[in-house]
Amino acid sequence: QVQLVESGGGLVQPGGSLSLSCVASGSIGSIYVMGWYRQAPGRQRELVATITSGGSTNYADSAKGRFTISRDNANNTVYLQMNSLNPDDTAVYYCYSRIRESSRAIAMDYWGQGTQVTVSS
Repeated sequence: QVQLVESGGGLVQPGGSLSLSCVASGSIGSIYVMGWYRQAPGRQRELVATITSGGSTNYADSAKGRFTISRDNANNTVYLQMNSLNPDDTAVYYCYSRIRESSRAIAMDYWGQGTQVTVSS
């Protein structure tokens, strides 16, 4: 069984910064993509950023230039550094990963429980 556990959410003022992290644990064979999605009240879950095992990144337009995703493959951890935050960034942020469990032949999608990020003065 695989688990994703996020940390680092909280309350920050507009213009501030926040860093999120997510650790994958369990019977992991291979981790392919890791990333972050977010869901604001009344809206659908949307992509923030993803990163492959080789380090290729993909960002939502809203995140480009402000957010940076990085990854520590040795420790099965993904990070999201968020700068210049504004109230529109307020949402629950979910860690995502495509992982092949050691006992399985195919990869599956896994999600963390979510961490609240609130940008407000």
